[in-house]
Amino acid sequence: MNIKKPELLAGAGDWKMLRTAVKYGADAIYFGVDALNLRAKASNFALEELEEVVNYLHENNVDAHLTVNAVVYDEQNEKIDLVLKEAKRCKVDYVIAWDMAIIEKCLEYELPLCISTQASVSNSGAAKMYKRLGAKRIVLARECTLEQIKEIKNNVDVEIEAFVHGAMCVAVSGRCFMSHHAFGQSANTGECLQNCRREYEIHDTSGETSFIIGTDYVMSPKDMNTIEFIDELIEAGIDSFKIEGRKRSPEYIAKTVANYRQAIDLYFEGKLNAEVKKEMFEDLSKVYNRGFSAGFYHGIPSGDDYTERYGNQATIKKMYVGKVLNYYKQSKIAHIKLEADEIGLNDILYITGNTTGFVETTLQSLMKDEKQVDKAIKGDEVTFFLNELIRTRDQVYKVVPA
Repeated sequence: MNIKKPELLAGAGDWKMLRTAVKYGADAIYFGVDALNLRAKASNFALEELEEVVNYLHENNVDAHLTVNAVVYDEQNEKIDLVLKEAKRCKVDYVIAWDMAIIEKCLEYELPLCISTQASVSNSGAAKMYKRLGAKRIVLARECTLEQIKEIKNNVDVEIEAFVHGAMCVAVSGRCFMSHHAFGQSANTGECLQNCRREYEIHDTSGETSFIIGTDYVMSPKDMNTIEFIDELIEAGIDSFKIEGRKRSPEYIAKTVANYRQAIDLYFEGKLNAEVKKEMFEDLSKVYNRGFSAGFYHGIPSGDDYTERYGNQATIKKMYVGKVLNYYKQSKIAHIKLEADEIGLNDILYITGNTTGFVETTLQSLMKDEKQVDKAIKGDEVTFFLNELIRTRDQVYKVVPA
């Protein structure tokens, strides 16, 4: 069986995330500019940065996918033209959209079109219709099972993109009105306040009695994690594996991209086994998650697929400790100032910056005032060996158990 190696596609909300995703092995990056995308509350790139972003990605042999996937209104027609003309000029590799007004404009400007998961494409007929319109790729509905994906892939000659990791929404493919109803900020224009993630209490009509609804957060699904059956997705012929997370941290991007990159590569080397998958699953548990689920790939999720508590369930967390004062390239020595807490030998450090992206290191040695020390405290300036380039003013964090 001739199996095609899938593209690994990661999201980025800023330069830290973008550079981190490229560094750790993404084949393509999806991102938004400051309008018309469903992460309006993320740190999107400015439209004026689009050329710089696309050039950086193409210089690193990484494709650039621009998300223009919000619901739009007539008063935004001028903005649609502005964004799409710039996308055409900058040679983005895909525009991700589903509103027919944007689709029509993409066809007018002959932009490569990818249909967003918001379109809820879940059958071959819909896929064929979008292909006739001019779509080169379709992000299928998140509710599709693995067997349904195979059926669509076999029936329609179009690229298929599917989510493999990250947050899931209780609404059908994310088309939710809860935030709009409660706060006047619509998920369908990128302003979701995620009130579904909260714990809820019910009251009787007299107001005398109230109950917490169950022990779970009944509208907050766990995050998707497919690393344990990634081989099944590869063999299904999915063209692009999509990691959700444009609003998350550089270390989240580093861990997710690195693990899925390794999993894909090991599969094609014949070295992907249960033990390796288990190690990857544990590594993915270290960064932000609400607990893990297989999503809909093996059928409708059970009642256990709702998160058990509010917020992050990662096994570790980061604490800010200081900033980089200098990095000496020839000797590969980092010079940092501790502004909070302490660090010591064998501590794991995260270092992040707009140009650096993300660097992880374990302290094997530590120098203070040109003397070897076992630890350093707030206010100290210290140096240590670091094999990766970092920059002045990069932020330094210490990793601790959650």
